[in-house]
Order: sequence, then C-alpha cells, then structure tokens
Amino acid sequence: MSNVSKEIVDIEKRGLMLVLSSPSGAGKTTISRSLLADDGNLSMSVSATTRAPRPGEVDGEDYVFMKPVDFNLLVNRDELLEHAKVFDHYYGTPRKPVEDALKQGKDILFDIDWQGTQQLAQKAGDDLISVFILPPSTQALEKRLKSRAQDSDEVVAKRMSKASEEISHWAEYDYVVVNDDIDRCRAEVKAILQAERVRRIRRTGLLSFVERLREGY
Repeated sequence: MSNVSKEIVDIEKRGLMLVLSSPSGAGKTTISRSLLADDGNLSMSVSATTRAPRPGEVDGEDYVFMKPVDFNLLVNRDELLEHAKVFDHYYGTPRKPVEDALKQGKDILFDIDWQGTQQLAQKAGDDLISVFILPPSTQALEKRLKSRAQDSDEVVAKRMSKASEEISHWAEYDYVVVNDDIDRCRAEVKAILQAERVRRIRRTGLLSFVERLREGY
C-alpha cells in the first residue's frame, strides 16, 4: 500500500452555461431536476416571464413573473441575455445573475428553446454548451404530454404541432441525445457536463498551476 498522501488540487475555473432544449414533453425538465439534485456547483437560471404562474410555481424560484410593460423595460435596457415569445407569452434570461455566477466559477443550467439558444450563442461564446433532447418517437411524445395532465387537449395539440419546428433546429446544438431511456439520457448529459468542465479554455488558473509545477512546487 502506498504511503503517498493524496493532495486535492483546486484549479480556478470559469463557469459554463449548459442549455437543454427539447420539444415539450421530451424530458428536459426531468433531466434538469436530476442534474440539479446531484450537482452542488450547478444552479438553474431563473427566467423572467409574462405568463401567469402555474399551480405550485413560486415567484423568484421557478420564474420571475412580471407584467409585459416591465419585461419590455428589461429588453430596452439590454438587461436580458436572451428573450423570446412562446405560446403568446414572453420569456427572458436576466443578464447580471448569470455573469456574476460565471465569474465565481459556478455553472448555470438553462431550460430554453431554440430561439433563446440562438441569442445566447451570439452573446456567450465559449461559455455556452448546448444539448438538444429528442423523443424516441412522435407517439411517445404525445403520450408523455397527455400523461402530465397539466394542459388541455387543445394545448397538447398546439404543442405537438410546434414540435416538428422545434426538432428541425437539432443541428444547431453542440450535442444531441435521444431520451428513449431516462437513466441513460441523464447519464449522457451528465458526462457532457463533466467533460466540458475540464476543457482547457475554462480552467483559468491552469497556466499559473503549470508554472508552479515547472518551478518545482
């Protein structure tokens, strides 16, 4: 047995922005919750929205609920990293909380659609990692939407009609996973996150660490 003690090396890093997108019902919310529960360095980006709260949603935790006029003020002041209109309501990501977290080396998870991802890509550069989650079939997607019992048949039909358009943007993402098995899909997304965290460009303290190694420390 080796008597050499283990030394924990903590190299300073910049946080990353992990985007998960999918058609409604494809599983991104389930996967997001699992990642957040298992990873203390990952937190959810809290979006601002003009829609009304759903049962159980908490203002400031699930979303920041606001009036359209207040949302427009954020847009005009360039205080949103991205914003989009989805199903007659507006959604957007406040800029400052995200930028502060990245500087502190914390990772932020985003549950946004392709429109928001396109805008983030223009502003975030190498900070952004995007993952698109596909359902195993159209039939499975419709079944999942109906089993949630959150929306009326009319809303389910509307979401299904929009799914094809959303899926057409799959090639704009860095990674694509198929949610035919929730455990395997979750493991694949987790592996993507872990690999991206150790990319050289994110480890801002790597240069000084290597210099100390070369000096014999």
